[in-house]
Amino acid sequence: MILVFGGTTEGRRAAEVLEEAGSPFFYSTKTGEQDISLHYGQRIDGAMDAEAMRSFCKEHEIRLIVDAAHPFASQLHQTIAEMVLPVIRYERIYPPRDEDITWIDDYSQVPTDIHTLLATTGVQSISKLKWLEAKGVKVVYRILNRESSIVLAHQQGATDKQLCFFPDVVKADAVLMKESGLSGGFLEKVEEARKLGMKIYAIKRPQSTQKEPSLLCTCDGPHGLRRAVEKLLPEFFPLHSGLTTGTCATAAAIAATARLTKGETPAEVPVILPDGETINVAVGYGDGYAYCIKEAGDDPDVTNGIEVRARAQLSDQFEIVGGEGVGRFTLPGFDYPPGEAAINKGPREMMRKNVDAEVRITISIPQGEEIARRTFNPRLGIEGGISIIGVSGIVKPFSEEAFIDSIRKCMTVAKASGADRVVINSGAKSERFLKSLYPNLPQQAFVQYGNYIGETLRMAADLQIPNITLGVMLGKAVKLAAGHLDTHSRKTTMDLDFIRQMLKEAGVNIDISDITLARELWDRIPAGEIQPFCNVVITRCLNLCQPLLPQGQLVILLIDDDGTIYSLSQEHPQGR
Repeated sequence: MILVFGGTTEGRRAAEVLEEAGSPFFYSTKTGEQDISLHYGQRIDGAMDAEAMRSFCKEHEIRLIVDAAHPFASQLHQTIAEMVLPVIRYERIYPPRDEDITWIDDYSQVPTDIHTLLATTGVQSISKLKWLEAKGVKVVYRILNRESSIVLAHQQGATDKQLCFFPDVVKADAVLMKESGLSGGFLEKVEEARKLGMKIYAIKRPQSTQKEPSLLCTCDGPHGLRRAVEKLLPEFFPLHSGLTTGTCATAAAIAATARLTKGETPAEVPVILPDGETINVAVGYGDGYAYCIKEAGDDPDVTNGIEVRARAQLSDQFEIVGGEGVGRFTLPGFDYPPGEAAINKGPREMMRKNVDAEVRITISIPQGEEIARRTFNPRLGIEGGISIIGVSGIVKPFSEEAFIDSIRKCMTVAKASGADRVVINSGAKSERFLKSLYPNLPQQAFVQYGNYIGETLRMAADLQIPNITLGVMLGKAVKLAAGHLDTHSRKTTMDLDFIRQMLKEAGVNIDISDITLARELWDRIPAGEIQPFCNVVITRCLNLCQPLLPQGQLVILLIDDDGTIYSLSQEHPQGR
């Protein structure tokens, strides 16, 4: 069993990750005031001292603790450290310390030559700033507008005139804030203060001085947390995650550059993923190159176990080239033109972000050409090897039965969240675009169907979810419109004749005989004719999907590669 200490954004994210496993766990907060929906997790509230925590862990057979508590909760971190259990510390991501901010170690270092100070450091800090009031400084405390916070503020001696509530801002000479990281809105608070011309004082986050657990690892994002849980408590997740070839190439590039520029050969290197979190990846070294072994987890991937190599050479600019076993694009429609190495945009950006040097990186995969014959690359016009891909940097395990079961769990959690709409989507990219359209929906209301559109809609019907939005990108949409509720490439491919039929129905007259990917249509179709084509595609998808949701309302949104979202125009009524 796992015990999570939360009450924070990190705690919420940790719970979301653990919910994916479908295994029970405990989620603990101090006050019980965090709004969080749990299906498999059991919530417990109230502060624990060392004795209470030790007793709870023994009674409930806790084998792993996830410490996602606030970075300034020093006493809780200390108590957790005293438990003889493995601990995962879920850290926040912190921006570099701005030199224009005055950094202090504690409340005693706030200067007294301030007329008015706005303190955004939380209700618990009021008593720690009373000495400033005694020195004649006018202090205004910005706190959460909830009864418990107001009561505590009064207990610590604050008057109603001294209180203001988030997100209100009071003009002051200076503002005092905590180094609360990106998830704590630190940058937004700094920008807000600068617009008002206030001097900024920031209390540095506490440095760990307490006794550390014997088995402590850290993460700063959901992927890192899942991988840490898989390592420390392997049975918690039924299937384990892996790394994309893009992450492996990035890790090898980092290691090769460190060896070239610093003479260092670390066994692991930190890799910043596209979502901003950092994970450590194992690497090795050969004659003039570094390598990373592709780890697919429980995903049945033909590239599992391959060696992804990187050579680094000094150059007058940063560049990435493909070597042995890396395919080349021979047809248009990809991120890069024909002739370029088949290294997608995502992995290239990862390497640029992670390698801070002017070097020429050559990526090679000794077994790549042979393995590529067992993939769809030849059909897509990628020749000579495999492609380096990956949007999130992490491979979630794919097993048909297990994947469908995980969707069912996610849909159940989405229903339990109380959201009035569930948004189903194919993956990380489309989900990111759709979240901007539904900013008020909780994270649990977004469910990834992968390729199993039909299965997911049937689950929605079984769960009696009243409103479903189905977000789909064009590659899957043309397959769905043709009647394929499972859009995996192993079961169905793009039907050019059917696409020609839809184009004709939309009144679009273009030649598509040479396209290899459906997304090329976005560039081929004249701008003024895109909406009519989208109407045809969406209507055909609705005709297929709506009967699966007989008691619910279904909205289908078509998403292009840049995130533009197309819905059915009112001039084109929905089919049934």
